[in-house]
Amino acid sequence: MKAEERRRRITGILSAQKRAVSGGELASSLGVSRQIIVHDIALLKASGYDILSTHDGYVMKNTPLIERVFKVRHTSAETEDELNSIVSLGGTVENVFVWHKVYGRMEAQLNIFSERCIRNFMEGIKSGKSTELMHVTSGYHYHTVKAESEEILDRIAELLEQKGYLVPEI
Repeated sequence: MKAEERRRRITGILSAQKRAVSGGELASSLGVSRQIIVHDIALLKASGYDILSTHDGYVMKNTPLIERVFKVRHTSAETEDELNSIVSLGGTVENVFVWHKVYGRMEAQLNIFSERCIRNFMEGIKSGKSTELMHVTSGYHYHTVKAESEEILDRIAELLEQKGYLVPEI
């Protein structure tokens, strides 16, 4: 794994957690030494990430990431491709939500930022324990996506549109 991808995964892990994550935990999950994690955290702080170092580990307060909500529609067979399209361009899929005509907004946190996250999510869906939230609204759903720049979000929108997943806003 390249250093840039590792730092992106660190920010994804810290953003997804409500608790402090130790350097040892990060090192173990990313397959590197704790010293490399300390160096990566220092670089992330220098680039604008608001990461606190506590006695329990690292906590992300705020991120310099920009977010955008995408309205999409696709089949279950296309879910993995949709997620890969977003993550491969540098996006993090924070959540999925639908607008139900009776229940209103129904939302689930995803925090998908890597291929590993996608695999874990897809294994959960394919196990048959549950189905995707989009099935409540005939495939229509929304994702809040975070990325480092508007340009990345624009590229994600273009790719989702090319693949026919993006629903045009009227």
